[in-house]
Amino acid sequence: MTGWRGPLDRGAARQRARERWRERRECVRTARRARREGGKSGAGHPGPPPTGFTLLPWLLLGMGAFSNVIQGDTPNPWIGALGLLAFNSLYVHVTFRAFDRAKRESVSTRVALGLLGLVTTGLALGYGGNWLMFFPLLGLATGATLRGPWLGRAGLLLTLYAGAISWLRAGWDEGTSIAYATFLSSMVTAAILGLSEAVRELRAAREELARRAVEKERLRFSRDLHDLLGHTLSVVVVKSEAARRLASRDLDAALTQIADIETVGRQALTEIREAVTGYREGSLATELTRARSALSAASVRPVVRQSGTPLDPETEALLGWVVREAVTNVVRHSDATRCEITVESAAERVRLTVTDNGTGASDGRDGDACGDEGTVIGGTGLKGLTERLAAAGGSLTAGASPHGGFTVTAVLPVSADELTPAG
Repeated sequence: MTGWRGPLDRGAARQRARERWRERRECVRTARRARREGGKSGAGHPGPPPTGFTLLPWLLLGMGAFSNVIQGDTPNPWIGALGLLAFNSLYVHVTFRAFDRAKRESVSTRVALGLLGLVTTGLALGYGGNWLMFFPLLGLATGATLRGPWLGRAGLLLTLYAGAISWLRAGWDEGTSIAYATFLSSMVTAAILGLSEAVRELRAAREELARRAVEKERLRFSRDLHDLLGHTLSVVVVKSEAARRLASRDLDAALTQIADIETVGRQALTEIREAVTGYREGSLATELTRARSALSAASVRPVVRQSGTPLDPETEALLGWVVREAVTNVVRHSDATRCEITVESAAERVRLTVTDNGTGASDGRDGDACGDEGTVIGGTGLKGLTERLAAAGGSLTAGASPHGGFTVTAVLPVSADELTPAG
């Protein structure tokens, strides 16, 4: 009966159900972990940036002068009231613009700060007493507006100026207190606001660096995955075609090709797992062996020559990527019957050349990137290898050979000490 399932089918169904349950459970755990980490990171966030409202409560220092005007203790109260209105308006205007860098450094803000100083001077000279408390408020506005090298000079001059006027109006003790309060308000305000701004700039820079690191790692992983799967799938396709052709006349040879397909698939799974964990190291000897197998299965005669000094693992890994990508392109695009792979290492540089006798055009390898000599570098794989070798202090050129065919040439430093870290 078509609707009946045997014990094996039911067991497989139960296994799939358990796997789906495990996947859902892992997704839930991941979501919970992300929420917890998000809560922790949010707790350390400095919150919204400070604004002019931060400095508004300090206007309460002028309540003594306001009380004098209301109670009629101030001569010419209308002039005092207009002075209070002018001071408060200029103070609010200056402090709110002080939290925007462009507005803070504009000429209009500096002019408003100067007018605030004139109003403060007039009120202090005209009334004295509680009106001298506007000098510390002027220091707050100055510290919020003037940041950088001019702050120290401006703060010192303002302190001496406030102390001198206060001494004239209220004597030495009051003058010293007002001078100290003015100096403290200007310097502390500038220090706190400057530190807050620096922290936010550093946090923004750190987030930008983290974002770029993630993008770089994503590009590296996608490049590795492309090189892995592109080569492996090409070999699987070629060997499958060979097995299909041999099946009717030579079953043993066809089974050999199928066994090779299984081996390539298992090796690809291992490499992908290693690539995901970030510990994959390529081997030039391994890639040359795979290249011979892939080329032979595609009816391309491989010729491999290797000479010179031994290479460092980092150099071998990069050259292994070049061999993998170049041989993949030969199998997929060249229609060649012969492919030569030459590795020549000298005292300082190693040169890898992969040449085929195919059509000579770029075939499926065309692209927009160019090598050091203006040679066309094609495809996503060769373009990624060009960037990788350039980051390691080497170069990659590719293009049609003068006598026909296609040539890929990679040049790298022999020693790992000369290699710059490749992303």
